[in-house]
Amino acid sequence: MTSIRKNMSADTTPLLRMQGIDKAFPGVQALRQAHLELRAGEVLALLGENGAGKSTLIKVLSGAHQPDAGRIFIDGREVRISSPIVAQARGIAVIYQEFNLVPTLSARENIFLGQETTRAGLVDRRAEYRKAMELFDRLSVRIDPDVPCKRLTVAQQQVVEIARALATSAHIIVMDEPSATLTLQEVRKLFDIIRELRARGMGIIYISHRLDEIFDIADRVTVMRDGECIETCQIGQTSRARLIELMVGRKLENEFPAKSAKIGEERLVVKNLRRGRAVRGVSFSTRAGEVLGITGLVGAGKTELARMLFGADRADGGEILLDGRPVRFAHPREAIRAGVCLLPEDRQTQGLIQGRSVRENFGLPNLNAWSRGGFIQKSREVAALQRYVQDLSIKIADVEQPVRHLSGGNQQKVVLAKWLEAHSRVIIFDEPTRGIDVGAKYEIYLLINRLAEQGKAIVLISSELSEVIGMSDRILVMHEGCISAEFSNVSAVTQEQIMRYAVGEMDTRSA
Repeated sequence: MTSIRKNMSADTTPLLRMQGIDKAFPGVQALRQAHLELRAGEVLALLGENGAGKSTLIKVLSGAHQPDAGRIFIDGREVRISSPIVAQARGIAVIYQEFNLVPTLSARENIFLGQETTRAGLVDRRAEYRKAMELFDRLSVRIDPDVPCKRLTVAQQQVVEIARALATSAHIIVMDEPSATLTLQEVRKLFDIIRELRARGMGIIYISHRLDEIFDIADRVTVMRDGECIETCQIGQTSRARLIELMVGRKLENEFPAKSAKIGEERLVVKNLRRGRAVRGVSFSTRAGEVLGITGLVGAGKTELARMLFGADRADGGEILLDGRPVRFAHPREAIRAGVCLLPEDRQTQGLIQGRSVRENFGLPNLNAWSRGGFIQKSREVAALQRYVQDLSIKIADVEQPVRHLSGGNQQKVVLAKWLEAHSRVIIFDEPTRGIDVGAKYEIYLLINRLAEQGKAIVLISSELSEVIGMSDRILVMHEGCISAEFSNVSAVTQEQIMRYAVGEMDTRSA
């Protein structure tokens, strides 16, 4: 691998050019004449809804899929990428949202896995240690190369992935949803690393559903829809509204739908709820028809609070009142019976059983309603599910389709459907749109507003500040297990104000 080139101007040969890429799977045309250009020393954002073709295009680039048609050029020379090994040899590295690290191996061992430094047939650990430290120095981070990866934070594991890419002399790096599980500070550090890589002449393809990040880090953006690359433009020559329109294929007048629910009586009251250092004396209330937003940094106690409200974790103390009556949930089934449900942050492992069908997942909390004489009346179960498939616009091939084959947005709708059938009165959404594209987000927002109109009390927990501001009637900010601020006049609040309370710069309940 030759040394990485310095930044290139727009009229020079692209570092990467993908031209006329077609790829079909049984019954699906995944890519149609897709094209992409990446220059040395730039960050190219790749946007599109789930199913738009982003992942397929990247898998073609990485050698995981072979295209049915099309050409790929690196530094102006046509290449055939027949396997991931060939892609690596061509200087291409892909860092997926789910890391490809061996947890029990050290950071050093993961970085050089498959390309070990040897001496006399043995791994030269000292040489690898030295090289790993040099890579971490280049990235301006401090990580002990001999620490097992399972003991590293998510952000540190991501740095190990980037260091491994640098160790292979990669000059084209694809990052797929790299910020999905990072704190705000970790995202800022990641962006510093990306800017350093860009300054060294690398080409970065950055995939994300978070539009705020795109305007912060990208130089250009390519938007995909239905397997085609619709438009590529300079980031400074487009707008958030324009990108959304390109992704969904229609103009959304507002990113967040207007609310019309009437706010009624107090439905859920929480007094001095606490659990260790995670949740410390939290008190609040929410009313029928109200969307109460709760935000804060990762580790602020938001998810821990949600789990206590749902009975998944037991509180050390405090009181919960539901429609004026004290309740104490020792188990989620008790919360479900009382009409409290939780759409968890990790819907794939906590909200759904991936190996089971849509019907089975929908039916789990509702089997008693369809049972007679100890037997489940499947016809009633299917009929109930079909109503929600139509009402919530759940896109499935069949009720027996494995739920793992659904998109993130449709999986979220299945979780919601099972709770609606359970006649829930309080619905807790924990990061409801994480990993969901902008079109599916809008559908989720419409559903939240419809639930509020039906008199449900909605607790919306989210780390996306634009989402919290756009959807909430009131906002609570958490910091280190406590409520640090409450905003009642949501129309006047800014993200900067919320962030000051989230990081602990200010600490007062009323804002």
